[in-house]
Amino acid sequence: MGKFVIEESGRLKGRVRISGSKNSVLPIIAATLLTDQTCTIHDVPALTDVVVMQNLIEDFGGTTRWDAGDETLTIAVKNIDKIEASYELCAKMRASFLAAGPVLARMGEVKMSLPGGCAIGSRPVDLHLKGLAALGADIAQEHGYVHAKAKKLTGANIYLDFPSVGATENIMMAAVLAKGQTIIQNCAVEPEIVDLSNFLSSMGAQIRGSGTDTIRINGVDSLSGTSHNIIPDRIEAGTFMIAAAITNGDVEITNTVTDHLKPAMAKLREAGVDITETDEGMRVKGARRRQPIDVKTLPYPGFPTDMQAQFISMLAVTPGTNIVTETVFENRFMHVPELVRMGADIKIDSRSAIIEGVERLTGTQVKATDLRAGASLILAALAATGTTEVHDIYHVDRGYFQFDEKLRGLGAKILRVDG
Repeated sequence: MGKFVIEESGRLKGRVRISGSKNSVLPIIAATLLTDQTCTIHDVPALTDVVVMQNLIEDFGGTTRWDAGDETLTIAVKNIDKIEASYELCAKMRASFLAAGPVLARMGEVKMSLPGGCAIGSRPVDLHLKGLAALGADIAQEHGYVHAKAKKLTGANIYLDFPSVGATENIMMAAVLAKGQTIIQNCAVEPEIVDLSNFLSSMGAQIRGSGTDTIRINGVDSLSGTSHNIIPDRIEAGTFMIAAAITNGDVEITNTVTDHLKPAMAKLREAGVDITETDEGMRVKGARRRQPIDVKTLPYPGFPTDMQAQFISMLAVTPGTNIVTETVFENRFMHVPELVRMGADIKIDSRSAIIEGVERLTGTQVKATDLRAGASLILAALAATGTTEVHDIYHVDRGYFQFDEKLRGLGAKILRVDG
């Protein structure tokens, strides 16, 4: 399974470039199923989740070519050979379900297993199915599979009970080939939604309102191939901001969009961390003594749930009483027992973590329970005395490209040991 062996690393210093966004590239890869022409995607991180989505495209009959030199993925789905996705691929990753909308729109039918992914709480696909049904699909669920059929999708007014990112993306991709106009209300407004919209628009889709809570789509008969650059990964950027802060370091982070990072930047500044915006991104300098803060996760543009675990690691060694409230996923404190093993003083009360900052953490053996939990343990280990072993690091490889190499480039003492 593999592990990271990490020693206390002192102040991280240097420069690190942020990779393309995992949460942006996955739906964009799925969107290539909408056209029979070639699409070229640039700044694609070589993550295990990306490989799974690439394999899913091939499973449906597409061809893919990966150029590691310039991180470019070329995809052509001239024909979709089948309407049922591989169970094995769907079980590996929740984002696999994003193929449902495109295949349904292009083929009039799709059958997919309910998706797998990180066990961070209930993430049903009900809103995805509600949206597809509103567009005219007949949907049956049985034995862990979803089977959707529609001779021709038709535009509709769709109100989402919750601004789900995945549901917004799936409905958008289905609606671009539907007949007439679709209006999606109370939709997600994340930067990744805007990136998907820009990709679809470059293919010939007619979309207005992405980045707001109401998206209007006028369906077209067909889409063309295109070329597209993925936006930088705001969660990876935030993770390196914490790496600088927790080690009292001085790190320049390039290839970032600071507008996407405002909630994390605001909370770090509140804690006393110095952040200066630069022409290429930002420079983050840690504070010798940070101030305690309260954090509450919310859908974008609120504080991202994907940064909650990393912040808790920093707050575990921030003097005073810190409170982190998780409102998005009900099971996203699984990293806390592992941090407690390292000496953190954290108590869970319903959906809040009360963190009494300690002077030091101590290295020990811990386990990554999900993607962001794994990142949080690595961050904690950088500032912990002694040696820490972080196991089950395949979770981390799902969402961070060359994480250990980038950290070593800043002076971190981290070694990958394959299991």
